[in-house]
Amino acid sequence: MKNNYTKETLKIYWHFLMNYKVSVFFVLFCIILTSIANSIAPLYLKNFIDLLTKTGDVDNVAKQLYWVLFIILIIRLIQFVGFRVISFGTAYFESNIMADLYNHSFAKLHLHSFSFFNNNFVGSLVKRVGRFVRSFESITDRIVFSVLGMIFEIGVILGVLFYRNFYLGIALLLWIVIYSLVNYIFILYKLKFDIARSEADSAVSGLLADSITNNANVKLFTGYQNEKKSFFETVNKFNKLQYFSWKLGGYFDAAQGFLSFVLEIGLLAIGINLWQKGLFTVGDFVLIQAYVISVLLNIWNFGRTLNHIYSDLSEASEMAEIISTPVEIADAPSAKDLLVTKGEIKFEHVSFNYHKTRVVLSDFELVIKPGERVALVGPSGAGKSTIIKLLLRMHDVAGGKIEIDNQNIAKVKQESLWLNLSLVPQDPILFHRSLRENIRYGHFGATNEDIFAASKAAHCDEFIKNLPKGYDTFVGERGLKLSGGERQRVAIARAILKNAPILLLDEATSSLDSESEHLIQDALEKLMKNKTVVVVAHRLSTIMSADRIVVLDKGKICEIGNHNVLLKKKNGLYKKLWDLQAGGFIS
Repeated sequence: MKNNYTKETLKIYWHFLMNYKVSVFFVLFCIILTSIANSIAPLYLKNFIDLLTKTGDVDNVAKQLYWVLFIILIIRLIQFVGFRVISFGTAYFESNIMADLYNHSFAKLHLHSFSFFNNNFVGSLVKRVGRFVRSFESITDRIVFSVLGMIFEIGVILGVLFYRNFYLGIALLLWIVIYSLVNYIFILYKLKFDIARSEADSAVSGLLADSITNNANVKLFTGYQNEKKSFFETVNKFNKLQYFSWKLGGYFDAAQGFLSFVLEIGLLAIGINLWQKGLFTVGDFVLIQAYVISVLLNIWNFGRTLNHIYSDLSEASEMAEIISTPVEIADAPSAKDLLVTKGEIKFEHVSFNYHKTRVVLSDFELVIKPGERVALVGPSGAGKSTIIKLLLRMHDVAGGKIEIDNQNIAKVKQESLWLNLSLVPQDPILFHRSLRENIRYGHFGATNEDIFAASKAAHCDEFIKNLPKGYDTFVGERGLKLSGGERQRVAIARAILKNAPILLLDEATSSLDSESEHLIQDALEKLMKNKTVVVVAHRLSTIMSADRIVVLDKGKICEIGNHNVLLKKKNGLYKKLWDLQAGGFIS
């Protein structure tokens, strides 16, 4: 990470915290109240000890002792009630804000482009969201239950000591300044290692998710030893950073310990000097010792707390970076809904490249008429699937424009664009949900009858009804419990249900056996009626009936025509491709 996003993380947390101002105010008020109570309790303990050492009427002293004891009881009750309010109040706004942060992270993640998800491991993203939310809980708990109480308590203690004797107050103040400077310098130094540790942790999660997802490849390509070595190296890097971070913490604890006994001995030494001058009582020594213990406990916890807060912030900053990073492909400020009345598609002087050195399309021009079926063919890397991706606005064009019914797709709302396009991809990915839910994804308002009709049209119903739970069968992660052909038919059923005016088929029958393909071609024929259709195909037999076949080579159109016209071109690229496949496609 080139930049740590600590400030952005705190801004996001603060924004959501301000949605619960009332509960936050009550918690803060009770923290102040209990902190004052904690700090003044030792004053009455001092009085109690001084009364015990007082000579005179025992009964009168006893009455005074009981009165002091009663005041201490009231103080302890204030502490008890205050702490309960802090506990319940914090639980209320923390749980709600954590839910808000989950929702916010989810919403922000899904706004990022297709390229973003191609460049990030799913497992790493999931872990970042979890750490971002849990870091808020951890940081808030530490601030509420440690930092704020410590600040108010030490403030009151300083006031009391200055009141009792200037030298006591100034000694404690100087010690706190030195201690705080040591803390600040150490934490700033350690922060960069905490950020590196978080990145290494994400790398472990990402590699773990990637390797497990590809477990079949690991086995079939005998990559086990290679994967194990790579994973061990990644874990070892994380382990070294983790150990170094913890070792730094150990050094800091040692520095804290040294400063702690300096404070205790120093204040007691000043106390002895004052006692010699008759300015200090036995109760004052008890007061000093109580305050030293209180300060040391607070400060000791503060060092650890501050260390943990920065560690939490370093972990949360990875997700804050994603939230703060502008979306690569966003709706234009004046974007309107796409209105498809005819279904005409125009590519005007379109150019596109994935990298500066890899030009995919150059000055590409094509007009697809309303209701026309156009097939895109050509060798691998010719730009066929790229055209589909640009039409879906998975990427923005580098030059030129794409229009649907004379509306530039870069200037319409993306949701409205996708609403009017149906895609049946080469390798459909399904949710780990029921078949019913996966098919209904094409149209969320669809009834069961609509789902059954679409399934029958796509010939899904034939295998679904034989499953033990039928349409309520879960398909596994990415739909891997189904065969490739079954997933393809579910994707087609989903497209039938969506019934968008423009249909995109990207190798839609590539995963089907001959029998299934025959069934699906019938379903596709019904689906394509009254629609503008763009088909990408390597198996040329599947696009013989297309109105026009556009032959691409190196990102440019080299031939256009129907099947029969293109076959008549003796040296044409289409004819060469057809001749290579002709043995398997005798009509």
